[in-house]
Amino acid sequence: MLIKELRITRGWSQEQLAELSGLNVRTIQRLEQGATPGLETLKSLAATFGIDIDQLRKDVPMSTLALPKTPDAQRLAQITAEVKCRNGFYLHLAQYVLIMSVLLVINLYSSPHYFWVIYPALGWGVGLAAHGLCVSSVTRGWFERWQRREIERRLAAGDTQQR
Repeated sequence: MLIKELRITRGWSQEQLAELSGLNVRTIQRLEQGATPGLETLKSLAATFGIDIDQLRKDVPMSTLALPKTPDAQRLAQITAEVKCRNGFYLHLAQYVLIMSVLLVINLYSSPHYFWVIYPALGWGVGLAAHGLCVSSVTRGWFERWQRREIERRLAAGDTQQR
């Protein structure tokens, strides 16, 4: 539910949210499990999260909310995204090593005179290297600057189209 996502985004426990909103911990638990909140509860939560009460009432997707972010929340979101990206690369690397090892064994057993396993290893290796570059700190700054410029360009284009 949206309340749980908002709480986790800010790095709050259920107890912290209950304390900040003036609600009971059990109320927070029930809401996160899908219970329908009352008007006063919605008002309290909306004020705590700094969003409009209608956004909580409609249960809109988290990605569409314009949330005020504190520097700590922004940093947490950035670190979380970096860790997920790096974990994705490590999973990709593990898959590569495992599958290439199996293919090598098959190659050596079925046709030891012809080393065909090099072709899938090179092909997949190029993709793995590209993934590694995206994750590495060497190219991350370049990608972040490019993304920022692209967002600013599209926002500027959107502003002129709306006028």
